[in-house]
Amino acid sequence: MELYDTLRTTFAARRFTDDEVPDEVLHRILDHARFAPSGGNRQGWKVIVVREPATKKQLGELCLPALRIAAAQTEAGEVYWQTVTPTSVDIEAAAVDEDLPIFVKMFKYLDQVPVVLVVAVDLGVVASMDQHLDRIGVVSGGSVYPMVWNILLGARNEGFGGSLTTLIASAEPEVQEMLGLQPHEAVAALVPIGKPVKQLTKLSRKPVEEFVFRERADGEPFTG
Repeated sequence: MELYDTLRTTFAARRFTDDEVPDEVLHRILDHARFAPSGGNRQGWKVIVVREPATKKQLGELCLPALRIAAAQTEAGEVYWQTVTPTSVDIEAAAVDEDLPIFVKMFKYLDQVPVVLVVAVDLGVVASMDQHLDRIGVVSGGSVYPMVWNILLGARNEGFGGSLTTLIASAEPEVQEMLGLQPHEAVAALVPIGKPVKQLTKLSRKPVEEFVFRERADGEPFTG
């Protein structure tokens, strides 16, 4: 595919056909994705390819408490899982409340997704330049998420699709034990891959002028 077409049509696919994703295709996707940049070119990522239905089911179940919390926070009129404003929701109670809706159904049926990738990153090699700031760290993600996005672009190029999901990070200790990851290997993403039931081609995004400004954050909107 032409690069800009790929960029404009790679969407978050969560419903897939029964078509398999052959190992040779997945290997080709990963072989290209590895050329993503990372801090100091340290390439601290690790990808676990999960095809075993029982393991995929367990991974999906580990995501459900986070989805219940998100549902409870949404019902409370909050932006779910944000860290700026303290939540009014009883997190522990919400996590086990099975009456709360699961608004991303894929995780209840993750065992039916053709292949699931769990992406981790070695915190011993990433450049965490914001580690001393009084806020949640985000910079470490710059050493792993470009590679994850490359996987999704590659999947689109091959006629497949997927989505970058991070719910699984809320259950990191359980995932580390399940998949044999070390304590310093942070769980960064769970990426389902398959052939989308419907390929979207018209995605809705904010125009450049709404998020790009000249010289300062309160400067004039950047236009072409």
